Amino acid sequence: MKDYIIKNACIVNEGTRVYGDVWIRNTRIEKIGTNLQTPANATEIDGTGLFLLPGVIDDQVHFREPGLTHKATIYTEAKAAVAGGVTSFMEMPNTNPPAFSHELLEQKYETGRRTSLANYSFFMGTSNDNLDEVLKTNDRKNDICGVKIFMGSSTGNLLVDSPLVLERIFEGSELLIATHCEEESVIRANLAALKATKAKLEPSDHPVIRNEEACFESSFKAIQFAKKYNTRLHILHITTAKELQLFGNMLPLAEKRITAEVCVHHLHFTSDDYPQLGNLIKCNPAIKAPENRDALWEALLDDRLDIIATDHAPHTWAEKQEDYEHAHAGLPLVQHSLQLMLRYVQAGKISLEKMVAKMSHDVATCFQIRERGYIREGYYADLVLVDLNQSQTITKENILYKCGWSPLEGLTMPASIRYTFVNGHPVYGNGVFDESKYGMRLQFDRD
Repeated sequence: MKDYIIKNACIVNEGTRVYGDVWIRNTRIEKIGTNLQTPANATEIDGTGLFLLPGVIDDQVHFREPGLTHKATIYTEAKAAVAGGVTSFMEMPNTNPPAFSHELLEQKYETGRRTSLANYSFFMGTSNDNLDEVLKTNDRKNDICGVKIFMGSSTGNLLVDSPLVLERIFEGSELLIATHCEEESVIRANLAALKATKAKLEPSDHPVIRNEEACFESSFKAIQFAKKYNTRLHILHITTAKELQLFGNMLPLAEKRITAEVCVHHLHFTSDDYPQLGNLIKCNPAIKAPENRDALWEALLDDRLDIIATDHAPHTWAEKQEDYEHAHAGLPLVQHSLQLMLRYVQAGKISLEKMVAKMSHDVATCFQIRERGYIREGYYADLVLVDLNQSQTITKENILYKCGWSPLEGLTMPASIRYTFVNGHPVYGNGVFDESKYGMRLQFDRD
């Protein structure tokens, strides 16, 4: 591999900003300093006026392969990810077939090895019928990111609603358990009540059907199981002010047994956006009333919410144009999550240092990812060089998702991605991809 040296950049890392140089050798960061001499065999990149950040780690994406490749593939979505500064992702098991066995899970890892431009990991899926396979992950705790439980779902066999199975997973799993928390009985009751009063449902009904109570009841249940067995629990995509009562900020992140994330679309959109965007912002859990977004921001800044993710979930344009009840739920976001958060940095909503922590450092800490998420000597060189003075408007022409659309279309981002390095390789630079090297399987440091 070639050596690279990034000169005179503003390095944002571990709560500080330092102007200096980073020497990348092979796959790793060889040296960080000021006025470093450029090695004879190194390519020099001028970082003057630019900001060097650790690559974003997105712990929740749906890349649709296998079985749903008309929507997306690991290749297409990982390519979009690195163009947006995301250097590592963790992908969910609701593909076709779902990743309910280790054989199927390893097939996804093999696809990642062959086609992903970003680093990758894949969650083990759970159902009411695969407990033995789930518990086998205990022997693979250092090379699988975690176990995923859909505690609210109406798709196939993905809903785990057996109390006995839930209890045995929480009791037996030695890996982090990530949960989608919505109480299915509440959702069904809300849907039936609304249908009794309306002839036709609309996108604005989505947060009424998948309301605050559905989220709270399910999150509360998951936390009770986790506390009973001291399970390592991570609750995905929190959306309500009420749920935030369940989380604390008194412990350092590395000592927390129960953590939570917020997604970029729940920090950006509110229910006021349904009249304009309709099904384009239909997702589960639902985008809710503005007071919930305000509460999410407050909890993010005071560390009750630990990390920022996307829940990137692409569907075709045609699938989004169906009537409300049949339109698929999910938003494509992984290409633009960093730019969107930099927009809030520019607006003074969050500091650049805090954003870096929530999108990189704290994800690595939360999942115990080995030697990634920080700009440190000896760590893998997963790096993003951004220009905070170069705006970019999101258009269909520059969207890289296979589905070809974004709910953020027309929005002008105040920053742009100049370079993305994955394992020391400049996979993306000034709008050009170098696909000569692929990402690596993430490894984890777990006792």
